[in-house]
Amino acid sequence: MPVFALGTSADFPPATRAGRRGLLAVGGDLSPRRLLRAYGGGIFPWYEESQPVLWWSPDPRFVLFPGEFHRGATLRKVLRRGGFSFAFDRDFAAVIDACARPRAGEPGTWITPDMRRAYVRLHEHGYAHSLEARQGGELVGGLYGVSLGGCFFAESMFHSVANASKAALAVLDATLADMDFLVIDCQVPTPHLAAWGGRSIPRRRYLQIVRQGLRRRTLRGSWAGIAPSGISE
Repeated sequence: MPVFALGTSADFPPATRAGRRGLLAVGGDLSPRRLLRAYGGGIFPWYEESQPVLWWSPDPRFVLFPGEFHRGATLRKVLRRGGFSFAFDRDFAAVIDACARPRAGEPGTWITPDMRRAYVRLHEHGYAHSLEARQGGELVGGLYGVSLGGCFFAESMFHSVANASKAALAVLDATLADMDFLVIDCQVPTPHLAAWGGRSIPRRRYLQIVRQGLRRRTLRGSWAGIAPSGISE
């Protein structure tokens, strides 16, 4: 399959034209308009600092359906104990900065300075959101992603204490289930996400879900007033 070169237009070729590994297009920018077009078409950017912007739409697609997060006995105990407090959009920049720090044993990060600026802009436009986990008032875990209609496109998560990111994802899952979201896009599989309830679905089905989700009104703006759900379950 050919890899498409993007120009100044924010339009993308159909996601179904991505190659076997999921690479669809190269180039373009990370403007809010282009990023929103990408997510709405089942496409996301993922590249390293030395590369041009690469745009992907893998088949199958890895997702978590809201309400299907697997809470084990340990996590249930952690949430009941009340060791973490959770809030949306209190410090988006701090969350993305923490996600951008290289993990142990990894040489770098895919959250380049340009990517950071792009998602901070999306947050300022009311489309990107963070869910933060705090312990004793200190930010110890969280995640961020993009919300369009009834879809949440998760981008990255972090933790500095055990169970903080897992707890944040469990709370996000419960909150979006209460808000009747259709899907949490996880992009590609990882062992942890699979153990927590994520699963692979055909790209064709994923694109159908996204189209259905985009028929709903996007909850644009700060989510700071949304009370996280499922904390005491």
